[in-house]
Amino acid sequence: MAQTVDPSGRIVPGNYQSEEEEKPWQELEIEMPAFPKQENLIEFYVSAVATNKYFIDASTLAVGADGVVRYALVVETSGGARNISFEGIHCKGRNWKHYATGRSDGTWTKSRTSRIEWRPIENKPVNRHHAALSRDLFCPLGNPIFTADEGRNALRLGKHPNSN
Repeated sequence: MAQTVDPSGRIVPGNYQSEEEEKPWQELEIEMPAFPKQENLIEFYVSAVATNKYFIDASTLAVGADGVVRYALVVETSGGARNISFEGIHCKGRNWKHYATGRSDGTWTKSRTSRIEWRPIENKPVNRHHAALSRDLFCPLGNPIFTADEGRNALRLGKHPNSN
């Protein structure tokens, strides 16, 4: 807790503010990661009814000082198509963001401004991979993992040891 100080420099008694109240959350600038490689992919469980396969490129997993867990996601459809994206999860806000889409030539295409807004994470039967990543792997008890290694370990185990 921070103390409030009046213009003369005196501490105002009994008037405390938390650090979170003083500074509103602000997202950091991001850099695109290296394009995903097959040998770095770790599959994660989404649901018993999921027909797609979901992977995180472990080498791209990062936790920002802003509390956002960022990663390259690879989704393989049952028909063999492959969708690649660079995304982030803001654990405290229970939101996710799409930063870029992977192209077949191994490069990234940044999302248009309208597509880079934070979206709520919803635990619906269809496309529940963000809920699985948030609840089971990268945001145990609603807080972000501390390190990328912690996230990679959760992926290997299939669930974060502290998740509900």
